[in-house]
Amino acid sequence: MFEEILSRIGASLKKHSFPYMIIGGQAVLLYGEPRLTRDIDITLGVNTDYIDEIITVVQELSLKPIPGDIKSFVRQTMVLPAMDETTGIRVDFIFSFTPYETSAIKRVKKVRVLGEDVHFASPEDIIIHKIFAGRPRDIEDIRTIIMKNPSMDFQYIRKWLKEFDASSDKKDFLNTFEDILKGLE
Repeated sequence: MFEEILSRIGASLKKHSFPYMIIGGQAVLLYGEPRLTRDIDITLGVNTDYIDEIITVVQELSLKPIPGDIKSFVRQTMVLPAMDETTGIRVDFIFSFTPYETSAIKRVKKVRVLGEDVHFASPEDIIIHKIFAGRPRDIEDIRTIIMKNPSMDFQYIRKWLKEFDASSDKKDFLNTFEDILKGLE
């Protein structure tokens, strides 16, 4: 059931020429270990000025937007959550056009899903997203992705985490990554 929705999403976003990448659990399934996931997270390479066009995509996909006041919710959260009522699968459309997201979208891996190319974030970019989230499940996902993809571009990951540390109060993204690597030695 996820494959069918991913295929339809890929076709619709291609039709409308939206830059995007699948992140989260669906990407972890591609690069890491099988695990339970109940949603699809999509980072769009556009800002909220494109909300009407994304609502059109949601309608074409026969998804039901979750918030009542869609535009207000999206402007506050930068996310349009929707539901496939047939399967109960949630699909989150995340609006983002930062330099990092723009770079990450250019690095997508195209995966053929039921005859359609679907754009998945690279393993490096999934690790960066997972470092931000920082939950125990995310840390375990990072370990699995590194073990299954040993030829990743670790310098790319370090570069972005260092930049995020410089612009964040938290300032421990790179240290978290290095600690994970040390734990795998």
